[in-house]
Amino acid sequence: MPKGKRKGRSDRRRYDGSFNSSDDESFMDNASIISNSSEIRSGEDGDDPEMLQEQLEEKLCENIDGLSQKSSQGRINCFETLTKAFIKKCMPVFIRDRYFTICDSIERSLKKGAAAEKIAAVELAAVICVQLGGEEATEEICRLLKPLLLTLICDNTVSPLVRSKCCVALGNITFLSGGEIGDVILLMQQFETIFSASYLKGDGSVPTISPDIGVLHASAIQAWNLLFTLLSPGNIGTMINNSKALPSLEKLSELLESPHLDVRLAAGEALSLIFELGREECDDFEENFALDVTENLKQLATDSHKYRAKKDRKQQRATFRDILQFIENDVVPELQIKFGKETLMLDSWVRRKQYEMLCNILGPSINVHLTDNDLLREIFEIIVPPPVATTPNQDQMNRYRKRLLNAANYKARTVSRARNRDKRSDF
Repeated sequence: MPKGKRKGRSDRRRYDGSFNSSDDESFMDNASIISNSSEIRSGEDGDDPEMLQEQLEEKLCENIDGLSQKSSQGRINCFETLTKAFIKKCMPVFIRDRYFTICDSIERSLKKGAAAEKIAAVELAAVICVQLGGEEATEEICRLLKPLLLTLICDNTVSPLVRSKCCVALGNITFLSGGEIGDVILLMQQFETIFSASYLKGDGSVPTISPDIGVLHASAIQAWNLLFTLLSPGNIGTMINNSKALPSLEKLSELLESPHLDVRLAAGEALSLIFELGREECDDFEENFALDVTENLKQLATDSHKYRAKKDRKQQRATFRDILQFIENDVVPELQIKFGKETLMLDSWVRRKQYEMLCNILGPSINVHLTDNDLLREIFEIIVPPPVATTPNQDQMNRYRKRLLNAANYKARTVSRARNRDKRSDF
């Protein structure tokens, strides 16, 4: 793209995913990249799906090129635009052909970028791993980014927010790449070195932790919990009681005393996951400890201390009621997730944790990925519905295209009227 200005045009594209036109600025800022692609040349080309896909990929390629520009804010904009686009639509083939270029830009931003750029980079890394699924490319991304993320996580000079985001991203990438169990346990130990600062002191007192560090510890526990779901029943009791591979239940229960809500919730979730897998190998898994920790769980499930925010109390009571019910009665509240004509049943703490992780990455678009993403369907064991032998309904397709065309024309008409209205007011 030439750097000089073009005469007669005020909407020159920049590689940061934005436009220079002052008239179109507010409109384009509020529009997503996918909706924009359906508006471009709609009057000339209609709503041909192949043409729209080409336009979308062209815009995405521009943003991938923009990841190497000099402007820091421009790079952040490109990271965020790509992340939003890959969240909204499954594009594994497009990403597979370009993942090395994207990964190289992520590495460069993690090494030299500012805090906001690092955060935007790691969020994109998690999304492309979801898109690529269990392919070799995901393992390659994990292999390239893991050392950098570990360095940032363990660096006390890095801001706690960046370290927190890196903990979450590293846990997600490792889970999605399906690494060796030995490497997974080593990484879990690394996360424990971070949140162990929230354990009780030697005299039994609660350590003083700032809110930012509390968020970091909660993120480290959440990443630890996610990796724990990769373990198989069989040696859980041994690893907890007779080795240093995993922290003891007593140590984890100390986190329930933390003054930070997120740490308490993550610790309760960790106990639920351990008991769920432990009871699969032994029905009376750690019964004595379960009786002891029940009292703490009851206090948290009925907490009414006024020095805590009302919203925090409500969230804590709801979460720990479920945890208490599971520890006492081995009952997991079932959740049904409907997407399209299919239903996903979350009937275990392991599934709930994995679904929560994917929701944090994909947001409302998780329903799209549950339908089209093979990795997600494999994780949750969603059976492919039998194909229905039907012929395409041409009338429905025509109505759909007409509706899209009307929507595009409506948006163009709204922008045009806004411009004319501004000109009349100036006159």
